[in-house]
Amino acid sequence: VQLQASGGGLVQPGGSLRLSCAASGISFSVNVMGWYRQIPGKQRELVAIITNSGTTKYADSVKGRFTISRDSAKNTVYLQMNSLKSEDTAVYYCNSKRITDLRTYWGQGTLVTVSS
Repeated sequence: VQLQASGGGLVQPGGSLRLSCAASGISFSVNVMGWYRQIPGKQRELVAIITNSGTTKYADSVKGRFTISRDSAKNTVYLQMNSLKSEDTAVYYCNSKRITDLRTYWGQGTLVTVSS
């Protein structure tokens, strides 16, 4: 299993970024896919998930600004981030959790920096 995250970078407050997570070795039909983020010195926190049935859930801090989606043909999960704030600065990680046995995989992080 491989989860390859990309799309991070430096963006000004109010700007947008789209993160991508290219997945191999897993099927979206039996996995919950998620994006988490971590600020140095703090715990990793959930940002958004998309279930195997397509239901989405978001952290309160990103509701209305971030959108998680997936493209099954490309086996890729996206996180569209709009109206970015400085407090969104973090390393973002892609995650998969298999619904049958809760087996979990993590991708490498991609750094998002929101700064003027």
